[in-house]
Parts: sequence; structure tokens; C-alpha cells
Amino acid sequence: MITLDGVMQSPGGPEEDPSGGFEYGGWVAPFDDEVYGEVMQKELEPADYLLGRKTYEIWAAYWPEHGAYWPGINEGAKYVYSNSLKMSDPMVAGWKNSVVINSVEDIRQLKRSQGADIQVWGSGELVQLLLENDLADELRIKIHPLTLGGGKKLFDKGTIPAAFSVAESIVTPSGVIIVHYKRAGQVKTGIVGG
Repeated sequence: MITLDGVMQSPGGPEEDPSGGFEYGGWVAPFDDEVYGEVMQKELEPADYLLGRKTYEIWAAYWPEHGAYWPGINEGAKYVYSNSLKMSDPMVAGWKNSVVINSVEDIRQLKRSQGADIQVWGSGELVQLLLENDLADELRIKIHPLTLGGGKKLFDKGTIPAAFSVAESIVTPSGVIIVHYKRAGQVKTGIVGG
């Protein structure tokens, strides 16, 4: 979920991530329409999840008790990328199927493993790490028709040149552009190649 100017910070609510003095939390609410809801339900199909520490902490405080809305969230594996959390931390030990990983190599091994698709939700710093290390195969982006001027950006430091092709796209009645991109190759000297 991003704005036209690329902000991804705190889409769900004011308390979600007010860091840096961000005052616009909850900016997605006005754009929730039937089509948006249908797309979200499709994306909530069972998967495994790779989350940054901040997103994991928000989720771990909420989803164990509210999993009926998102079938499979409590059953799917949750990999939390963190150098501060440990497997013995109550937040990690208390939410089943949670595993702490702490290196790019751990992510590479996870990506090579057999199993369910791995989704990243939120986790801005982790997304930057994935993009910097060429570890993102697909992007599912919801571009909301507003600008906020400041806040954490989806594409920021470390993003390498890469080409993506559109797998599917839709514009909702509220004006949200929802695009599913798949990796299409490298960008070298202005030429896209596979």
C-alpha cells in the first residue's frame, strides 16, 4: 500500500507507525470499496510470511486473537527478520510457527526452500534489503490516489535497477491502482534483458 508519492508508512491507523513525527496514519481507510476488499481477500490466501521486526510486533500483538478474519495467518510460517528478537522472546514463542532469522543468507536459504509462497507485508526496511539484494520476485502494489509529502517510502535507498512486467492490474472505483508485477530481468546500460 503506497501513496502516489511512494509513502508506505502507517496505512492502517494513527498508532501503527508514528515514527519521525508521521501524522497521517490510517490513510487507506477512505479507499476501501468492494473491489479493493475482493483483492485483499484474494491476497489473504494461506502463505508463509517474511516480516521485519516492527511489522511482526504489530501483527503478533493482534493476529493470534483475530485470525478468523485472515484464515491461515496463524497457521502459516512467520519468519521475522531481526537482530534483536530471539526465539525465546515471549512475542516470538507465543505466536505459533514463528521463526527468527537475521541475515541475508537466511533469506536466500528460505527463498530456495520448498513450501508455500512467501509474502512480505509492510516491513519497509526489510523491503529495502530485499530490493538491494535482488531477492524480490514479485511486487503487489496498491497505489492510492493521494500524496502525503513525507514518510517512509517503498522505493528508497539501495533499490537496484530491475525490470518488472505487469501480471495483472485493476483500478478500483475509489481510484486505487492495484498492480501485480513479476520480475522480468536486469537493467543494463539502458537496455532491459532477461
